[in-house]
Amino acid sequence: MALTRKLLKGMGLTEEQVDTIIEAHADTVDGLKADVAKYKPDAEKLPGIQKELDDLKAAGDGGWKEKAEAAEKKYSDLVAENRQKETRTARETAYRALLKEAGISEKRIDAVLKVSDLNGVELDGSGAIIGADRLKESVRAEWADFIATTTTKGADTATPPANNPGPAEPKSLAEALRARYAQKG
Repeated sequence: MALTRKLLKGMGLTEEQVDTIIEAHADTVDGLKADVAKYKPDAEKLPGIQKELDDLKAAGDGGWKEKAEAAEKKYSDLVAENRQKETRTARETAYRALLKEAGISEKRIDAVLKVSDLNGVELDGSGAIIGADRLKESVRAEWADFIATTTTKGADTATPPANNPGPAEPKSLAEALRARYAQKG
């Protein structure tokens, strides 16, 4: 049922009351029309958004949970790998110093490191090898061929240097001055 002038007059209202009611009703309707115009674009999008929501619900989380877990595992693996490399480097550095102390030739240290199992080498909090003295003795026994020994050799006495006498040394100062004066003159 619509609000019309005829309906209002049928209720026994005066012309002035009908105009006031119609005017108030028109203001209300105009305000509602403005609201409808304002929200209509959003209302038209609603079916598409509802469909998208339904599709997402049907697909579950879209595999994001698995992707996040895979990324977290990859990160954990990288962190573990970096720690392993740092530990290896620290062990290698400490073992290199131990080999040097044991007297292994500088030229052979890299070769020894390549074939040595550094997993058995344990370091303390300061980076020093635990049981370094025992390990050093073991290295000296195992790699004795690579320990550099230096020997000092004197002159070969079988053929001594030739004794070539130089010019005769003057016996006194006077003779030295005469010999010098004779050279200049």
